[in-house]
Amino acid sequence: MIVIFAMLFGVALGALTAKRRKGSGWDIAQYAAVYGIIFGLGGLIATLIIHRNMV
Repeated sequence: MIVIFAMLFGVALGALTAKRRKGSGWDIAQYAAVYGIIFGLGGLIATLIIHRNMV
């Protein structure tokens, strides 16, 4: 669940960042994708660390 929420947060943040910089539709999509991937990987790492420390 952490991965999904982190990815959705990253997509929203990336889209807002591109809109604030007055980017075109392609810019908004690219920022949303990149931020989603970065935040998703961060969420995956956080999930693995939490799971590993529970045992």
